[in-house]
Amino acid sequence: MRRAEVAIPAGPPEDTDFVDARVSPTGSLENLSQHEVDRLLDSSRGGLYQLYRRCSLAVLNSGGETDDARAIFDRYADFDIGIMRQAWGVKLELHNAPASAFVDGRMIRGIQEHLFAVLRDILYIHGEVYEHGSLELREPQGITNAVYRILRNAGLLLPRVRPDIVVCWGGHSINREEYEYTKTVGYEMGLRGLNVCTGCGPGAMKGPMKGAAIGHAKQRIHAGRYIGLTEPGIVAAEPPNAIVNQLAILPDIEKRLEGFVRLGHGIVVFPGGAGTAEEILYLVGILLDPQNEPQPYPVVFTGPRGSEEYFQQIDAFLVGTLGERARECYRIIVDDPAEVAREMLRGMHAVREFRRRESDAYNYNWLLRIPHELQTPFEPTHETMASLNLRRDAPAHELAAELRRAFSGIVAGNVKESGLKLIDKHGPFELHGDAELLKPLDALLASFVRQRRMKLSGEYKPCYRIVA
Repeated sequence: MRRAEVAIPAGPPEDTDFVDARVSPTGSLENLSQHEVDRLLDSSRGGLYQLYRRCSLAVLNSGGETDDARAIFDRYADFDIGIMRQAWGVKLELHNAPASAFVDGRMIRGIQEHLFAVLRDILYIHGEVYEHGSLELREPQGITNAVYRILRNAGLLLPRVRPDIVVCWGGHSINREEYEYTKTVGYEMGLRGLNVCTGCGPGAMKGPMKGAAIGHAKQRIHAGRYIGLTEPGIVAAEPPNAIVNQLAILPDIEKRLEGFVRLGHGIVVFPGGAGTAEEILYLVGILLDPQNEPQPYPVVFTGPRGSEEYFQQIDAFLVGTLGERARECYRIIVDDPAEVAREMLRGMHAVREFRRRESDAYNYNWLLRIPHELQTPFEPTHETMASLNLRRDAPAHELAAELRRAFSGIVAGNVKESGLKLIDKHGPFELHGDAELLKPLDALLASFVRQRRMKLSGEYKPCYRIVA
């Protein structure tokens, strides 16, 4: 065991996986109120400490080789984080922290920033959003306002900046060729002055940021933005990668998804698994809403040569479940990174003109209508998964919301600690519905398993069962 002090250089590291350290804040969190500190240190039921501890451990474990949340929490079961009050502010005291977060006794600066972003967002969400704004969270506009305030508090909503944020979705468990392709797409976008927002984890979330960073460097763009949006349930399996320079933690997956579509000006989707399918269904469900038809919202599905079958399966699934009109919501481009970037750039111009004409903000899409059923938090359990209304006679936007919940439950059963525990205790989730709807769903999920897109580490055991 060794002691690390961020402000003081240390000697050569010892051969150990654990570090004790005291860390100073890197932002505007030098001062916390007595009430805020007490809430964080409250380990009783309803307190924030356990949530804060787990999210902090996930951030410190960035770059780990497993997406099994339980394995991470078991390995660092003795990890502890405390707040030390000082005359000039606060410090964090870490005990048994992952040694990979340090270099020669100093915490890596990016991880240090992420650590304090966790503190900032957890305090803000539970203080300003839940405690002071709980009533407004029952209404769609109130949820949209809450997402706005969280992103604004995190410094993500820059004023007077033209549309330039491309949200990139895709799997954390992808092969090397696909990963290199995401970097090339990011590079082409960076050369064109576009910024990148992802789910902040590894794989297709990291590649576009690395590529964009090189493109920005060549163009001498010194203020490139590599935005990461995450939520407490997924952050352990997909911790923020080292490129992320603006991190925000949203309360749940629904608010995280709303953050993506309102902050971003266009979306690029790379190959992925159940989580990517969830994001696609969320987006297509919104774009199918007739009230959103006038809005330009560029969406591209893309991958390297050889990924044609993957996108054909996604396309067939969307059309087979939601109808032919779903195909109008996206464009498929295979093995052409420059054209992907050009399509996004063309889309940015259209978005700018629309926002200017409609007097909508460039930094947050207020006019986009998101159905309440896509905003409502879904807690995957065996009961809620079995009761999903997977019926062909449901309206397209409602069916999209139900299918999104089905994939959300599968993601939970794959990598989230709460879902893993439920599967261990009660067996796989069951999905019930119309046979002609469940058949393409089963085929899509089976293809993800064959292509090893469901899990990064270990042999995949299905957490679901199709019951027609």
